[in-house]
Amino acid sequence: MSTTTLTKSPAGPAGPVPAGAPAPDEGRIGLRANLRHIGALTRRNMLQIKKDPESMFDAVLMPIIFTLLFTYVFGGSVGGALGGDRTDYLNYLVPGLMAMMGMNIASAVGSGVNDDFRKGVMDRFRTMPIARSSVLIAKIVVELGRMMVATLILLGMGFALGMEIQTSFLGLLGAIALSAVFGAAIMWIFIVLGLAMRTAQAVQATGMLVLMPLQFGSSIFAPTGTMPGWLRTFTDYNPLSNLADAARGLMMGGPIAHSVWVTLAWAGIITLVMAPLAVSKFRKAT
Repeated sequence: MSTTTLTKSPAGPAGPVPAGAPAPDEGRIGLRANLRHIGALTRRNMLQIKKDPESMFDAVLMPIIFTLLFTYVFGGSVGGALGGDRTDYLNYLVPGLMAMMGMNIASAVGSGVNDDFRKGVMDRFRTMPIARSSVLIAKIVVELGRMMVATLILLGMGFALGMEIQTSFLGLLGAIALSAVFGAAIMWIFIVLGLAMRTAQAVQATGMLVLMPLQFGSSIFAPTGTMPGWLRTFTDYNPLSNLADAARGLMMGGPIAHSVWVTLAWAGIITLVMAPLAVSKFRKAT
């Protein structure tokens, strides 16, 4: 991709800008130019997926495997504990898995950023007269697209196995939108990890250490009523529990106000803290 694809070259002597140095006209980049840069970089990232379709395997296969695995391994016992059967557990599980999909897809953006840096792609971007944030936002836009693919496949599996939406189509859309907002916020955390760590494998390993306690120490897979007190305290503050409960309420009915506001608060705080940190590390990373 040439620099002319993104914006006009600044006036003055031509010459490369040292990696990590501010772009000559970065402070004067307007909203329209910034959106144009994001669009061009998003297209670049989508073309990468087209050339490497295996990168979509996790988004396509993960929702299928997890839905089948948990429904048929735990559906009978947990469904009975819920006072129903396997279908009742499926109605409980799928909204929770929407929260889990967002976290798992978000972890991939950190590895992608790290890989681009090690290949020198990010150094090339940093010599261009574009806003630094546009490079990272374009990554998030593409990962949100992958997240929507995974969510649609998850819902398709749920409906195929007998799930029923007990509220309305608007409730379903609200659950998808809430999951996307929280997933985008979490991606900033993994971008920081991708910029801070030396290898993509280190990013993946660290991500797993974060994801496992959050996912299994939550209400995604089972109600928290039978958990020990100390673990219930953790699940009460776990943002994934609140997201899963909010999605469940929006799709299946029940109280939603508290869970929705807590989820939005988490998303807002994470974005406000991690987005500026990610842009700063992107400027300084070597």
